[in-house]
Amino acid sequence: MGLQNAKACGAKRVNILMLGLDSAGKSTLLCRLRYKDAFLTTPTIGFNVDMIEVGKDFTLTFWDVGGQKKMRELWSNFLEDADGLLYVVDSSDKRRLEESRREFELILKNESIRNVPVVVLANKQDLPGALNAEEVTRRFKMQKFCSDRSWYVQPCCATSGEGLAEALQRVAAFARQYSRSKETFTALKE
Repeated sequence: MGLQNAKACGAKRVNILMLGLDSAGKSTLLCRLRYKDAFLTTPTIGFNVDMIEVGKDFTLTFWDVGGQKKMRELWSNFLEDADGLLYVVDSSDKRRLEESRREFELILKNESIRNVPVVVLANKQDLPGALNAEEVTRRFKMQKFCSDRSWYVQPCCATSGEGLAEALQRVAAFARQYSRSKETFTALKE
């Protein structure tokens, strides 16, 4: 009943899955996107859910899932209903870059997230030695692993908020496009 009403007035909700290694800055980014403020966040045990309205008829539901090793084993449980993936990379942590890339690759190989658009946030651009968007694109082999979907790499800084408005716009545009194509496909199947 409630869902039908929401559909009737044209309001649309899509799920954005936020993944990345622990300490990449996911929760800080979400706080920044939601409240235009950077709070002191603690490591996420489990997940946070937050909704952000973009436009009057479009709501993004962000699922910010913890990135500790134990939590990563559960990531696949969240992929099913994703309309977009926001993958956060600490672009200053060269030591864990390879680990982050491997996890990213694993997610993309999952059948339930096939064709789902991806925005990679190259976070912590304010730190010395942070890799820029081009370097992250190359190291994460974006062209190879995302050839079947829309993708974008956005440099950003969660603490200053730099690059986040662009990231949000991109995620919203991709998710809107993807959910439309999903509806068309479902209609064709019926």
